[in-house]
Amino acid sequence: MNHIPAINKATRSLHWIVALAMLGLLAMGFYMSKFEVWGLYELHKSLALLACIAIALRLFWRYLRPWQALPSKASPMMQGLAKWTHRLLLMSTLAMPISGMLFSGISGHGFGVFGLRLLAANPDPMQPGEVLSHNKSLEVLAQNLHEYFGYAVVALLLLHIAGALKHHWVDKDATLLRMLGGTSKH
Repeated sequence: MNHIPAINKATRSLHWIVALAMLGLLAMGFYMSKFEVWGLYELHKSLALLACIAIALRLFWRYLRPWQALPSKASPMMQGLAKWTHRLLLMSTLAMPISGMLFSGISGHGFGVFGLRLLAANPDPMQPGEVLSHNKSLEVLAQNLHEYFGYAVVALLLLHIAGALKHHWVDKDATLLRMLGGTSKH
């Protein structure tokens, strides 16, 4: 029997911090846009900037600590699908807040973290309370990218969760348990 060690605590912690942050930000983003709750945008942007730091740390950690072998005897195709799903999910989670910051900055709204302005708004001198876009074409592009990355993250997240549940219930291996701190013997 081969003993496959638990995934280390730093990897698990960064995974779950980013996962919970993205789930919360996605839920907040969909809620804000569907019900036009503009008052949440500053909180959304602040939390997204903090999430961006966690995502960057997760990517750096992933660079230092490549994926461990899967405990299951997955086919090469399934291993490739898992690897690319993980890669695309990591890239999309980083692209999501970056595209949001670009959209907010280019649209003239600026952004910050809990009241600390990192990029000032571009107020419209002719219409108090309104802002001027720095570049309307780039604003639309950044807005669309932010929206599409949101859908991509949701789709990849669903695929990732389906894979974890498949490992647990169909393959009956310890992949999910390892992500929760357990070990495996195969």
